[in-house]
Amino acid sequence: MPTFFNKYHPVRKIFFFLGEGVLIFSSVLGILIVFSSWDSFLVTPSEYTLRSMTVTLVFQLSLYFYDLYDLRKPGTTTDTFIRMMQAFGVGCIVLALLYTLFPSIIISTFIFWACYLIICASLLAWRSLYYLVLEKKLFASEILIVGMGEMAEKIATEIKNNRESGFVIAALVGSGPPTFDHADIPVLANLAEMNNEPRLSSVERIVVALDDRRGTMPIAELLHNKLRGLLIEDGISFYEAITGKILVEKVNPAWLIFSEGFDCGRMTYLIKRLLDLSLAVVGLCLSLPITLITAILIKLESPGPIFYRQERVGERGKVFSIIKFRSMRQDAEKNGAVWAKKNDSRVTRVGGFIRKVRIDEIPQMWNVIRGQMSFVGPRPERPVFVEQLVEKLPYYSLRHAAKPGITGWAQEIGRAHV
Repeated sequence: MPTFFNKYHPVRKIFFFLGEGVLIFSSVLGILIVFSSWDSFLVTPSEYTLRSMTVTLVFQLSLYFYDLYDLRKPGTTTDTFIRMMQAFGVGCIVLALLYTLFPSIIISTFIFWACYLIICASLLAWRSLYYLVLEKKLFASEILIVGMGEMAEKIATEIKNNRESGFVIAALVGSGPPTFDHADIPVLANLAEMNNEPRLSSVERIVVALDDRRGTMPIAELLHNKLRGLLIEDGISFYEAITGKILVEKVNPAWLIFSEGFDCGRMTYLIKRLLDLSLAVVGLCLSLPITLITAILIKLESPGPIFYRQERVGERGKVFSIIKFRSMRQDAEKNGAVWAKKNDSRVTRVGGFIRKVRIDEIPQMWNVIRGQMSFVGPRPERPVFVEQLVEKLPYYSLRHAAKPGITGWAQEIGRAHV
């Protein structure tokens, strides 16, 4: 299997996502055929396929926006069911709007709810099976970690706590005592001992997680194992791959300078821009009914403007005005800029709902059309907060090399800002 899939997109994750899509699609298509006829399907298979694909896309997008594809810490079956119902509730609203705009793809009420019940049951069973795979560490890849210090500890902790990482630690390699609890992980004095351990024959990856490499890097042994076909990976890059975060306190400037992935040609920029424009125009058109309803509810609940404008730092440090639906009281920042917090008392009832389902971010598609934002990119922050973060976080200003996005790592980790 290509390294790309093993490193950044584990096959298990792709299989889970595609498998869930197949379950939704086949559930809808199967029910449609059962309640009509096989002969009817053979006459117009494209209509059945289009209806099934529409439900699949809408429901999977709803699951994504409710973070139900972030399975690093799977919840209970009850919690999964509740969140799934919330996601599908939003999906049903979107489908109702699509059926209004495109009557040809409508599914009758009885058939739709039959599909709904089958989808819920099959997805709960599918996810329960997947949780079992994560819990038992089935199909996980074994790795060796070279290092016994802070970086090795962070990687070991992440693998232990993040059951979706897809890895298990076969052994630690180092001469000194580890700085963390490793009771369940065997320790090798050096990499040469691998050859004397038959149980390590399945290891295909060695992660170098040395806090200080000067005079401690086992270069000859690493080269020997690389020639044997093992993948040798830097600890910082490995940690980034399994968490989506960088150990900035451990990053050497040379790591950034020589890292892959910074090259982006003109054609790539052009394609990305055309894709952003197309999605923004279509998105604004499809979301128009939701926009009108949201605007009315905001106006009815509290005095003040419907939209909220705020200065944010964008590409190359340029300041622009971001547009969102107002989700807080008009006087939310009468005492100056304040970081948002969980259960913020400044958030209105309508605001709490639209923030939860991310309706408040719909107007940002205007920023995308104007070229100030992209659909995917780093979260744009306010100038006053950027000044604070630049002082505290190494390399923070490098994020301004790209256009900020409506969604990205920050939004996946948690919405901690206004």
